[in-house]
Amino acid sequence: MNAIQPSRQNLPPIDSRRMSPRPSRHPKPHRYRAVAGETTAKLVVNGVLSAAAIAALVQLLPFHLSQRAKLQEIQGEVHRTEKRVTHLRSNLNRYFDPQQSKNLMREQSHRVDPSQRQVIWVPDPQEKLKPKP
Repeated sequence: MNAIQPSRQNLPPIDSRRMSPRPSRHPKPHRYRAVAGETTAKLVVNGVLSAAAIAALVQLLPFHLSQRAKLQEIQGEVHRTEKRVTHLRSNLNRYFDPQQSKNLMREQSHRVDPSQRQVIWVPDPQEKLKPKP
């Protein structure tokens, strides 16, 4: 601990300013040309891709509109068919009910139950001769 410390005077002086090559403040003109060429190429490629995408969308638009019209037509047909199915399901029990068979025969044919009498309304001939008020 109490050892003698070597003196620092024997060491060579440290040069506080080391010279390193500094890049020039003005980059060389060919670097600007390379960056400009790369940017121009990117813009051209992006422009071509954008034009192709827009052309594809323009061609797909009429197809999309016709498909939408067909879909609306099919949805209308489905709606009508669903109404018909609902009506038929509501009448299904009625068709298989034995107590309703006479009523169904009367509704679906021109025949009448023999126990019933048919009433035919005939206009009164006196009605035609009366003056109307």
